[in-house]
Amino acid sequence: MDQKTQRDPAMTDVARLAGVSHQTVSRVLNDHPNVREQTRLRVRAAIKELGYRPNRAARALVTGKTQLIGVVAQNSTLYGPASLLSAFEEAAGEAGFAVSVGRVKVLDRESIAAAVERHRDQRVAGIVVIAPNASAADALADVPAGLPLVTVDGDPDRRTPLVTVDQAAGAYEATTHLLEAGHQTVWHVSGPQDWFDAAGRVEGWRRALEAVSAEVPPVVAADWSAAAGYKAGQMLARMPEVTAVFASNDHLALGVLRAMHERGRRVPHDVSVVGFDDVPEAAYFIPPLTTVRPDFAAVARETLGLLLEQVVEGESTTSRRTVAPVLVRRESVAFPA
Repeated sequence: MDQKTQRDPAMTDVARLAGVSHQTVSRVLNDHPNVREQTRLRVRAAIKELGYRPNRAARALVTGKTQLIGVVAQNSTLYGPASLLSAFEEAAGEAGFAVSVGRVKVLDRESIAAAVERHRDQRVAGIVVIAPNASAADALADVPAGLPLVTVDGDPDRRTPLVTVDQAAGAYEATTHLLEAGHQTVWHVSGPQDWFDAAGRVEGWRRALEAVSAEVPPVVAADWSAAAGYKAGQMLARMPEVTAVFASNDHLALGVLRAMHERGRRVPHDVSVVGFDDVPEAAYFIPPLTTVRPDFAAVARETLGLLLEQVVEGESTTSRRTVAPVLVRRESVAFPA
């Protein structure tokens, strides 16, 4: 007896079984946020019942786009940008997308424009730009209109789709933690002045001090390195009035710890120190470092969702999504002696 060849289930079959439109099925497949949870569950149940598998190749032919997302990032080993990139690659992979990373030496207009053009030649579905400083943000003005694009940790004043850690909220919590431990004020060792992350942390630190009418000391400017933290710490260690320091990242905090130790200022007995980023080594500093932990996985998921909204809907957006960090309390904070 001849056996009739059975075709694979299509998106229209899923839509018919779930009682929704094929556009709704597409939104569910791409984790679009504007789908009611009951509808999402019904569509996923239909997908499972039918054994439907998205035809990625067909979609690429129809849309003229591949299942590839382009990322523009600085060629850097800094913990924050590197962690963001790794988390985004994982999130994209789970959603069925490959990631092509265009690394640039400098985040300037020319380098970013060239990286974007290389990605467009690859017919990417959309582009993510990790744009943490002012020069990178300026370069986004040259990105062609209509290209699905999301910036990560970019300029909060620019009207482009943006996903960012709430830097100010994390700094506010870190500073408030030191004040609640009994310190009269908190000194701040900042990151580079042209980085939006560093500016947000300065803002949160200052706001926490002003909220309790505490003295606001001058900012100690630095870069992101432990060496810069050590140099700043050498100055602060000579000042007996300094009893609490909020460093803009954990590497700066490490340098401060070393400088305090060399000057005989015990942490946390004489000086309390808080960092930002929660690098894997932070729990093994001496003493283990209290720090602020950004949720890089959440940033990656929000970035992917915001990008796929543009890919699926075919419309531009200026949406902003902010991810709150959490304070990780360890042993580098104590009541002042």
